[in-house]
Amino acid sequence: MRCQWCESVNVIETTNTVYWELPDGTKAIEIIETPCVECQDCSIAYQTDATVTAIEEQLFLIDTKRLEKTITYGQLLQQPRLLKRNYFDFSV
Repeated sequence: MRCQWCESVNVIETTNTVYWELPDGTKAIEIIETPCVECQDCSIAYQTDATVTAIEEQLFLIDTKRLEKTITYGQLLQQPRLLKRNYFDFSV
């Protein structure tokens, strides 16, 4: 694996805290223990495209009014979905 920013191979997979605006724009939530890649050379920590997609899809498919201000990544992904999948995603 290489850092997407500086191309270094000195990266580790870890977790961090992110803040995400809900799809309806009503508020932002704190998502703790979110998988991330951390570069030991340039010190950046970022989520992979797969993690970003998982968060955005889940937030689109669940009842976000029931979410607390803070949630773990695992708890977020375990929330019951209102729809089985995102029927507006035509990339699949």
